[in-house]
Amino acid sequence: MVQLPKVNELGFFEIRLESIGGLGANLAGKMIAEAGVMGAGLNGVSFSSYGSEKKGSAVKAHIRFCDIDARIRDTSPVERPHVIGIFHENLSKTTNVISGMYEDSIVLVNSKKSTDQLKEQLKLKGGIIAVVDATGISMEENNRVNMAMLGGLFRLCGFLDPEFMKGVIHKSLAKKYPGAVQPALNTFQRGYDEVTFHTFELEEGDRMPDYVRMDTPVLGYETQPIGGTITNPGNSILKDLSISRAGRMPHFDDDKCIHCAACDNVCPDFCFVWEELPDKKGRPQMFLQGIDYQYCKGCLKCVQACPTDALASELEEDGYAEGHRVAHRFNLAL
Repeated sequence: MVQLPKVNELGFFEIRLESIGGLGANLAGKMIAEAGVMGAGLNGVSFSSYGSEKKGSAVKAHIRFCDIDARIRDTSPVERPHVIGIFHENLSKTTNVISGMYEDSIVLVNSKKSTDQLKEQLKLKGGIIAVVDATGISMEENNRVNMAMLGGLFRLCGFLDPEFMKGVIHKSLAKKYPGAVQPALNTFQRGYDEVTFHTFELEEGDRMPDYVRMDTPVLGYETQPIGGTITNPGNSILKDLSISRAGRMPHFDDDKCIHCAACDNVCPDFCFVWEELPDKKGRPQMFLQGIDYQYCKGCLKCVQACPTDALASELEEDGYAEGHRVAHRFNLAL
């Protein structure tokens, strides 16, 4: 019988996946649970929690395992995970993605950054940080991020059999999408092989932060917001949609732009910044100045609409958005 490496006071080994809609975390959670139940002979359950069902919105997948002799009677969200999979590193800007982790929990991050950089970004005091460039691997293999993240998670969860998962991938895709089988297997294997990790010990005299339930506040008749109140408006100057980008973003080339506004007409989030200036004949005309990347979620509709290739779809590089952002005037006023 497969032995779980560790369990909590209820006898559960728990995994939480932090993601955004469109990266396949929900499916990844189901596949992990299947590998644990069907492949390792454990009892297990998988479910997800999310808000609006749309690409770019926050998603959490929860997986819980226990020995075959135990029963799972708890279907609440995983609050104290032994393993955390972060499918999009920028989620840490708005969500406490490491909430509830133990001193020896493992955090797998989809990123190109070093473990030291991620430790600082996540404000991690102790634990194990694992890194895999799931976005880069998926683009090179023409597949999805979740397959690379699955490979990394199987590497970190030694009680799960990667060969069993390869069989599940083949069975799931071979009939309807035979051409997608090998890219999916390649992506999974590369995620498994290319994950790197580093253990950070707590500094002497330090300790892990106390667990505080942050994402699911307790609401009652005294604490719930007044009905009809919009507590987080979508058009807020503090809104940051960068966490919705899934690996690509538009680059703007001013020399090729004819200022036709085709991009602005299709942009769902008013990312483009314009200024009225005189044209060659001295007449007032609106000229495109650039993109406010704070509001760009990487849908790339602007790239498709641009008639002159002034906008191009490029891989997102760390720091590019901050360095090339042209802020709206109401943001500059802050």
